[in-house]
Amino acid sequence: MRRLLLILAMVATPLWAVEPDEMLDDPLLENRARELSQGLRCPVCRNESIDESNATLAKDLRILLRERLVAGDTDQQAVDFIVARYGEYVLLRPNARGANLFLWLAAPALLLIALGIGWTAIRKRAPVPDTLTEAENAELEKILRS
Repeated sequence: MRRLLLILAMVATPLWAVEPDEMLDDPLLENRARELSQGLRCPVCRNESIDESNATLAKDLRILLRERLVAGDTDQQAVDFIVARYGEYVLLRPNARGANLFLWLAAPALLLIALGIGWTAIRKRAPVPDTLTEAENAELEKILRS
């Protein structure tokens, strides 16, 4: 019995963030709100959706999202409203356009540049001679004898 309660607690934990007083009476609107809130990041918690977060700001964002949906906004309009207020940081999956496109492409480009520099540096290295000169052999014999 205890094991079953533990499993239920682990499965239901993300559901605890949305409080009953926040939920909408219309199940269709509530489902839309849940889907949208899973794609919005809590500005307080790192990489946690507002649907999962217990932060006060996440609760305010959940309520704001539901108010926008009740007011008749489409999904995109509701998300755009929140992004306009809090910036693109609130999107868990930011758009790959504009400045974000630069950020998405910068890491692979820098990796390719670093690999090119490394490859060039390795190829331009002076070759290491295979044998020692007579002076080096004499010095080596001197060291080995002492």
